[in-house]
Amino acid sequence: MSFHLIDRIAVEDEGDGDAVVCLHGLGGSSNTWTPLMPALARHRVVRVDLPGSGRSQRVEGPLSIARLVEAVQSACARLAIERAHVLGHSMGTIVAQHLAVESPKLVRSLALFGPLVVPPDAARSAIRARAAKAREGAAAMQGIAVALVDAALSADTRERAPLAVAFVRESLMRQDGEAYARSCEALAEAQPAAIERIAVPVLLVTGDEDGVAPPSAVRAMAARLHGARDPRVVVLPRCGHWTPVERAAECQRELRDFLASQR
Repeated sequence: MSFHLIDRIAVEDEGDGDAVVCLHGLGGSSNTWTPLMPALARHRVVRVDLPGSGRSQRVEGPLSIARLVEAVQSACARLAIERAHVLGHSMGTIVAQHLAVESPKLVRSLALFGPLVVPPDAARSAIRARAAKAREGAAAMQGIAVALVDAALSADTRERAPLAVAFVRESLMRQDGEAYARSCEALAEAQPAAIERIAVPVLLVTGDEDGVAPPSAVRAMAARLHGARDPRVVVLPRCGHWTPVERAAECQRELRDFLASQR
């Protein structure tokens, strides 16, 4: 595995084969994708810590979805990636959708976990309030982490998968408060991509207890993907919003089958 800092953006690059670019969600990092790595064993896997997250927290200035897209485009150009499958989780699915619209020659397919086009208006207000809280410091980030573990994970995960709970909690608590706040603001201001123009295979995976990407909203999103090739919607039982972490085996299976169908 090689590690790159590209304009202060941390990027991990490992393996050989067709390229897969992985984009985490709010409060995540490249480690969001570790549970799915067995399904990507025959691929070149590029995991990006998006600006403001993980090891890319030192990126300065305001953040936006457009800026996150530009960071991914820059990383791909620097690593000579001309065509790639793109994986996204949560906020990363919004980045992936914009990337597919703006750089159609780059994106070969989309596999989106906990997907949403944009947050609903009520959620935008809550995300802005979370940004303000995050700026209060480390204790506030701990409070945010505890609240999101309760809200974003399924009841089954919280009761039966303590390692998944610990992973999500630690991922959130490790975020820098100011950088996390700017990421929140980017998500709160997100505008929808013209997803009707996406013309590649699309896999949409959500949980039956996902309040961020509820199955009804994901099915409505699939219905708008007029140009995609038979978009597939998968709803995982007893699963919340952190699908790759909560139901790794099921996500591996769906992802492996999806990528195999693109050969």
